[in-house]
Parts: sequence; C-alpha cells; structure tokens
Amino acid sequence: MESILFTDEYFMKQALLEAQKAFSIGEIPVGCVVVSNNQIIGKGHNLTERLNDVTAHAEMQAITAAANFLGAKYLNDCTIYITLEPCIMCAGAIFWAQFNRVVYAASDDKRGFQKALVNLHPKTKIENGILANEAADLMKQFFKNLR
Repeated sequence: MESILFTDEYFMKQALLEAQKAFSIGEIPVGCVVVSNNQIIGKGHNLTERLNDVTAHAEMQAITAAANFLGAKYLNDCTIYITLEPCIMCAGAIFWAQFNRVVYAASDDKRGFQKALVNLHPKTKIENGILANEAADLMKQFFKNLR
C-alpha cells in the first residue's frame, strides 16, 4: 500500500503545489520537495522577487530545509523533485549535496543545466518528464499573465 501512494507522481504533485504558491505571489512558478524514506523533509518555491535574492530559487529553499531537518549537509539518501529542470546554480547545489536522485518535470531549454552541459554527482540518477505538461502549463500561464 505504501509504495502505491508514494510514487514519483505523488511527490511531483507536491512540488507542483509549491509552484502554485510561487505563482500566487507573482514569482516564477517553480516548486520543489526533498524526500527521504517517503517523507518530505524540505520544500520550497521561488522567492527571488519577495526576498530580493537571486539565489532564492525553489531548490535552494528546499535543500536548506532538508539539510536543517537532517542536521547534515549531504543528502545522498534523498530524492529532489522539481517542477522545472534546475539552472546551473541549483545544479551546483544539487551536486554538492550529493542527491541520490533528481526528478524534474519540465525541461528548461534556455537555462537548464543539461543545455549548459553541467554534470551532477556521478552517483546521482536523473529522471524527467513526470507531470511535465502540468508544470509547463503553469509556466506558460504565468508568462502569459505578465504580457
């Protein structure tokens, strides 16, 4: 029963809820959750405008929360779920935290780490495309509203 409930899709939906929070306060709608043993131990959404801080990306918020929860800087037994492919800065933080898995929904063809040919930790498994349409639709709606 537990394995049916706690799927990649389930956790990506939680990340999408974080992205919706960002959307509702005028931030680029990216959300993120960090999971350890089927428990969310860190979550975040973009806060760059609200905090006037270019480093306040969803991933940075969630990584900090997870590290504080565990009392450790390495998150090598954790999976990070992100609604958008991480940028180079966030990929660097993910690299140093040594995540076991990175799962992201939509690709970022302009600023994504894979386009920049940035590598994550060699032991990190990468998966993408889970709820990609939902994440991409939220981004499109956000930028449509700006115009």
